[in-house]
Parts: sequence; C-alpha cells; structure tokens
Amino acid sequence: MPQPGPQPGTAPLQAAGPEPPGWIPGGTYRLQFHKEFTFEDARRLLPYLKALGITHIYPSPLFKALPGSPHGYDICDQNRINPEIGSREGLDAFHRVLAEHGIGLVLDFVPNHMGVGQGFNRWWTDVLENGPSSAYAAYFDIDWHPLKRELENKVLLPILGDQYGRVLEQRHFELRFERGAFFLRYQGRILPLEPSTLRPILTEVLSKLSPPHSNVADELASILTGLEHLPPPTERCPNKMTERAREKEIIKSRLSRLCQRAPAVEALIREHLAGIESGGRDGHYEALDALLNRQSYRLAYWRVAAEEINYRRFFDVNDLAALRMELPEVFEATHRLVLELIANGTVQGLRIDHVDGLADPRAYLDTLRARISSSGGAGPKNGFYLVVEKILAPGEKLQSQWPVQGTTGYEFGAQVTELLIQHEAESAFDRIYEKFTGQPSRFGEVVYRGKLLTMRAMMASDINALGAMLNRLSETHRWYRDFTLNALTTAVREVIACFPVYRTYLRPESEPGPEDTRVIHRAIRAARRRNPALERTVFEFVRDMLIPPRGNPHPVNEGDRRAFVAKFQQCTGAIAAKGVEDTAFYVYNRLVALNEVGSDPSLFGQSLERFHEFNRERQRTCPHGLLASSTHDSKRSEDVRARIAGLSELAPEWSRALRHWRALNAAHHTPLGEESAPDANEEYLFYQTLLGTWPMAPLPAADYAQYIRRIQAYMRKALAEAKTNSSWIEPNEEWEAATDRFVEQALNPAPGNRFLAAFKPMADQVAQLGCVNALSQLVLKLTCPGVPDFYQGQEIWDLSLVDPDNRRPVDYGIRQRMLEAIEPGADPDDLLRHWRDGRIKLWITHRLLQTRREFPEVFAHGTYDPIPAEGAFAACCVAFERRTNAQRLLVIVPRLTARLGFPPTGAAWTDTRIASLGASSWRNLLTGTSMELANEPIPMSVLLEPFPIAVFAASNEPSKTR
Repeated sequence: MPQPGPQPGTAPLQAAGPEPPGWIPGGTYRLQFHKEFTFEDARRLLPYLKALGITHIYPSPLFKALPGSPHGYDICDQNRINPEIGSREGLDAFHRVLAEHGIGLVLDFVPNHMGVGQGFNRWWTDVLENGPSSAYAAYFDIDWHPLKRELENKVLLPILGDQYGRVLEQRHFELRFERGAFFLRYQGRILPLEPSTLRPILTEVLSKLSPPHSNVADELASILTGLEHLPPPTERCPNKMTERAREKEIIKSRLSRLCQRAPAVEALIREHLAGIESGGRDGHYEALDALLNRQSYRLAYWRVAAEEINYRRFFDVNDLAALRMELPEVFEATHRLVLELIANGTVQGLRIDHVDGLADPRAYLDTLRARISSSGGAGPKNGFYLVVEKILAPGEKLQSQWPVQGTTGYEFGAQVTELLIQHEAESAFDRIYEKFTGQPSRFGEVVYRGKLLTMRAMMASDINALGAMLNRLSETHRWYRDFTLNALTTAVREVIACFPVYRTYLRPESEPGPEDTRVIHRAIRAARRRNPALERTVFEFVRDMLIPPRGNPHPVNEGDRRAFVAKFQQCTGAIAAKGVEDTAFYVYNRLVALNEVGSDPSLFGQSLERFHEFNRERQRTCPHGLLASSTHDSKRSEDVRARIAGLSELAPEWSRALRHWRALNAAHHTPLGEESAPDANEEYLFYQTLLGTWPMAPLPAADYAQYIRRIQAYMRKALAEAKTNSSWIEPNEEWEAATDRFVEQALNPAPGNRFLAAFKPMADQVAQLGCVNALSQLVLKLTCPGVPDFYQGQEIWDLSLVDPDNRRPVDYGIRQRMLEAIEPGADPDDLLRHWRDGRIKLWITHRLLQTRREFPEVFAHGTYDPIPAEGAFAACCVAFERRTNAQRLLVIVPRLTARLGFPPTGAAWTDTRIASLGASSWRNLLTGTSMELANEPIPMSVLLEPFPIAVFAASNEPSKTR
C-alpha cells in the first residue's frame, strides 16, 4: 500500500539556501485532499517538500464538500472546513507546521457554484422548502419564470432514475416525519416538504383524535390555523419572507413538542404517511402525487435536465448549482471564512476556479482584491498572490485589467508540448490518421459538431432560455418582431458553435473592447456562412444585442439586453468546455499529445521563435503566473504527453507499426451488426495511449493486471466522452464490453502474444524520446518566466491518464528515500544511465528549485533573451538567458532529438553551436563543472558533453576550464 508520507525511522530532510523574497511563490505543489488524504497526511510531507524546494502548498478546495468528494469542488458550505479532511483547529495546526517549514498556502476557491446534492447544502434545502420566498432564493441562478409554465415558481430537480410516474408507483418515495418537520426520501436524498402542503395530513389526524375537544386536539387545530396563515412560498415581499421564515419554524417546534407530549399524534401522522406512501385505499397514489406537486420543486427523470432544467449549473452537472456571485450579499455570505484566513495570515494566495462562469469576472476580482487589502492580507510590502483558472485560446491574452498575477498555467503546458512536436510531420500525420481511421483530419469541424451536440444533448435548456430572451427582446420593437423563436434560437446556437474563444468580457458600463468585438464579428460571419438559408438579419440582430451599434436607431429594453449578454457569456465557456475538452478531444485523435486543456490540436507544433515570443510576452505581462505541465484537469500527465510528442518524429515508423499492429489484433475485434468494436479511431487512440503509458520496467503479474484494468477504464471513459459509439447518457454496454475484451486480449502477457513482441521495440524508442522531452519540459517550467507548479507525485516519472487515474495514491515514501539518496553527491552520469527509475527527474526538480532560491532576482525580475543557434541541429537547440544587472543564467535544452540519438549529448551535436555570450566564466549548476568562454560561438558538443540539458550561472571568479 503506498504510504502518504515519510516512513517511520527516516530522518527529516534539510534544505539549504536562502528563503525566496517577498510574496511570490518560488514553486507550488498541488495536493489533492479528500477523506483518504487529510491535514495530518499532508503535515507528514512537509519536510520532504521543503527539502525538495517547494515554497507553497496549493491544495484542492478545503471547504466542506459533499460527503465522499474525491476532488472538493462540490462545496456545500464555504464557511466550514471539510470535516473529512480535518477541522478548523486542524487547519490552524497545519498552518503552524507550514510556517515552521517556511511554506505558504495558496488556497483553491470556488466562487461560481456549490454542491447541492444529497441534502447537505443548507441554502439549497431552504430554497427547496420555501421556493422564491427563501432568503437564499436569489443566491442561486434560478429562473423562477421559465418557458414551461408548469415550472412557474418551481425548481426542476432531475434526480429520478426513471420517469416520475413509474418511480411514484414503484414506491421509491418515502415520507418521513422527524422533530416536527416532514421530508421526502429518495435513494439516499432527503428533500424538505413545504409545511403548509401538509395541512390535509394534519387535518386527517385531527379528525381521528379522541376526544375531539381535548387540549391535544386544540393545539393541533391551532397549528393548522398557523399553517393556514403562513405566507405562501411564492411571496417575495421582504417582510412576508421574514414572517414566513420565523413562523414555519415556530410551527415545527410546536408540532414537535405536541408529539412528545402526545405520542398518539405522532403515531397517527406516521400511519397516515404510510397510507399515502402505499397508494391509499384506491392504490392510485393520487394523494402522494398531489402532495409532491404542491412543493416548490418538481421531481423529474434525470434525462429531462438537458431541455428543461431551470437553474444554471457548472457545465451540465446537475448537483453543482451556480451562484449569483455578482450580488454583494452572495459575495459576503460566501467569503467570510476565506477572508478571515487571509487576514490572520493562514493563506498567502488564492486560485480562483472557473472564473469564466462568473457574470462579471473583472468586477468579482476587483471586489476580491479590495476586500483582501482591507482585511490586511495585502500591504504595500506584502502583496497577495492571486491567479485564475482561465483557458486561453491560441492568440488570446489574459484580460489586462484583471488584478491578478496570471493564470493557473494551462497555456504554458500547451506551448511546451507544441515546441516538442515536429511541425514538418503534420502532413504525414494527416495522411496516416485519415488512412487508418477513414476520418478527415479537420479539427475545426469536429469542434463545431461537438459544440452543437453539447447544446442539443446536454445544455439545450440554456440555449432555449437564450432564444426566449432574444424573442422577448425582438417583440419590443417593430423592426425585430417578425423574427421567429425558432430562428432566434438557431442563430444563437450557431454563433456559439462558431465561437473561437471560451467567452468574451462585455461589461454594461464599458464600451466593447476591440478583442471582444473581433471575436463576436468573427463568430457571426462564420455562423452566417454555415447557415446560408437562415436570413442574415437574424444574425445581425444577435450581433446588435451583444454589441449595440453606435447611435442605435432601434434600441430595445436595456435591462433585458444586459441580462441576455450576461447569460450568453456564461454559456459560451461551459459549452466550449463540454464540446471541446470533453467531446472533440476524444474524437479527433491525430496526435493526442495535443488534446489537452488549453491546447488546439489543429496546431501541429510551433517554431522555436514563436515559443520564445510567448515567453517574452509572459515576462512583459504576467511574469508571476503559474507554469503548469500537469494538473488535476489534465487529459494525460506531462510524461505521457512528452512521450506521445516524440511520436511526431517517427512518422514512417508509426505508419508501419499501425498497419502491423492492426493486422496482429484483427482477431480481437467484436462484430456488432455492420460494425466492429472498437472502431478504427478508437484503436488508433489505444495504440497512442499504450505508447504514452507503457511501464518503464516489466511489472509483476498483479501490477500488470492492474495496468490492463487502468487502460480498460480509460478507454471506457474515452468512449463515453467521444459520444460516438457510447456516451454517459446512453451507455452502449455491448460496445464497451467488446472494447474491454480487445484491450485484454491485445495485452495478454502470454508468450505467444505477437502484438506485444512487435510493440515493445517501438515503445522503448518512444520512451527514450519521451525521457528527453520530459526533462526539457521540466527545465523550461523551472526557468521560463513564471512560477513552476507541480502536480502531486510528478517529480518522478508518472504515466497517469485523465481523472480518476491521476488521483491514485502517491507513494511519497519512495520519493523521499530517492531524494535522500541523490543529495548531496548525485552523479549525473549514473542518473542518466538509470533514467528509467525516475531519480533523474527528481534530481533536476530539486536542483533547479534550489537554483530559484539561489538566484531570486533573476527569476523574479530577470529578462528573457533567446540565444540563436546555428549548424546541423540548430532547430533542436532551445537556448536562452535570464539576467539582471548582477546575475546571469544560461539555459539549454534539446528538442526533436530522434535525429541526434539517445542520449543527445556531446558529439551527437556535430557542428551545432550557439551565439557568443562574450568572454566570461560559467558554472554548470547541474554537473558542477565550470568553463571559460571566449568571445565566439560555443559548440553544443561542449555545452552538453556530460548531460543532455544544462543550466549555467555566470561567475565573476576564476574557474577551471573544461
């Protein structure tokens, strides 16, 4: 069993070097907290993380989440610590130990939504009981007047496993009475029953009391009178809402006391509830149906959510209800604890989750920054670190007005992956992919279809609501009233399907910015081209509602228009996430190293010059944003991507291997009607997945069997996400079972398995390329402008796939023992020879995190200057300098190394050299060697003679020339 921390009896590690200055992290480390990994588990890791060089822990959300949450993003109370990982006192104790180790805390905060499943969210329960009259009704983004008239003043709850009538008559609903309150129980969920709807039950109980005029009967009659005068749940007058909230609790208390005093009353209540539950005398369940229909929610089959749900969700997750964070009272109610933790020094930074889900991200961030400053969490000499989870499309820049240090770093991971891919192989991979799968390699078309599928199958209710909002706007002016609801809904759907970014940031008090204007005009033009039969003026109307023309001669109601713009912007990001990341990325498999959050798989590699420009831009605009290569959201770990990126250098070998492997595994396909499972696209994905995850060394039988199960689980998830031959909504068990069998038979460890014999040589070659790519990626993350971020456990080789695979337990005992063994006297040659054991990655991580402490000014403020190369392998050399007036660092890493061989060191570089750095002395921070440079080009064969990567520091002291 992997251990969560250092093993008993091992000595704590000591880290040398000065502390990083100021409040900017030197390196963050992501930990996933849940009931199996608590504050106590994390506390035991701190000596190891300190020794590694980490300056800040960056945990998953710590606030109270739904029970059993593996990730913490389904928060049901932002003002309590999750009891499954610890208490408030436990957090305080953890903070004290963090402070002892000089480690800060960057907290993950979720402002967009809350978990509302299972009855653990007090606010949501109050809304279900009291409808629009709930004090929290405005907290959630609920449409109390939706298109479906039957949902007027009700919340649709799509939680049933079958159609409502069947669930009702199959007696899956249970009525419960506890302490004066009535509840409905369904498959573990507890739902409140609105008190006044229980009057018929209590009236029936009163009629059976004997004698009828006793004190007990009089009290029950008085309670019934109180229920009769209780303000209805549709009441929105503040005074009446307050009266209702007060009186209903008084009534519950009175009824509870009455039942304690007169057990016969409770017995009669339970007897009557049992009769209703069982269908009554006629067995038609009319009474139960009537009772449920009187509630402020409507129970429904889960499949109706896509079309009729009337509350905004996180993407399409029914149990994550969106908050109206733009309301001051909601901000205050949700930020009490986090602001307290910032004010008392427990928290030194925040990661804001899913910022694109907010109605006005800038307003939220401005408010948050102001409240942090006023709380004492950020002074003139003690700033506060703030980053946002934001996916930037290629060419898109983070909003410059946002008061943040940057993003969580998806774009950096995408840029590095593209750097490691051989751009010149694009046409070859197009041909290979199209020939093997029969699918054209046009990612843009796959995205368009994925977004349309998302809007029809999962988020139709949101699109219908946008269409209805447009329809109301069009009806207010004679120029627009002839547009039909269907045409308007179609137009908005097509515009969103053609959106080139996740969302725009139009604000009612500001003129549209040039970038937002460009994006909207581009989407409108693309939608019109795709829909020539739809009248162009409909698209022009959509455009004018989003960006009113100057001197608009045909204005509409401005409040309604702003509401449309806000909802439109909140929808486009969610639809992009589901249509691209969770659909198109599993359909378009040309080279899946590119199918990553923040990436565009249609961009097959990039030039070295473009990568340098990205870094210069980051240095100018967001020098302290996070640099991530793996996250909890990654489709593949950084090491898996690095391997598959290396495949781009082996187009001829890949083509031959595919033909051979397909023939060897042909017998493992299962005919299903006119098709065969898995299909060619799924098989193509399978082979890339194997190359990316193939174990570094032969596994024991039990571990190999577990590996097969991991690949089967991944392929099942890929099938469901692709929504081609199976899906989450309509699982195709036959197809999934056939794919399971294919994986099992293809990976059969029996000696006669010809596929494995043919597969392993290429797997070894790809693993070598992946090793070099991964080390280059690591060094770039640690030396480029920004703050390096590490996902748990990935300081050594980690060949994980998408969640839940990347949430498997991490064996920190192994990592600590490795770190103790390689410091201080590590032998780089030995690490390189035994690269498969992962020590080489851990050693580079540790050494360069220490370098960041030794050269704080370079990494905080230093320039980024590319160093050109020339010679046979100039395109394979990534070289740049980070410098201040007092300090200089030279970074050199290889890429595209298949042509150099493994390892790409010394003479393999032939005549390649980098430009002169002037006459100077340099010390190699990895190998410890030093050299004197003349004012002339420097051979790569010298710079990378002992090791395939190098980080040099300029020295003013005389040194021994190598």
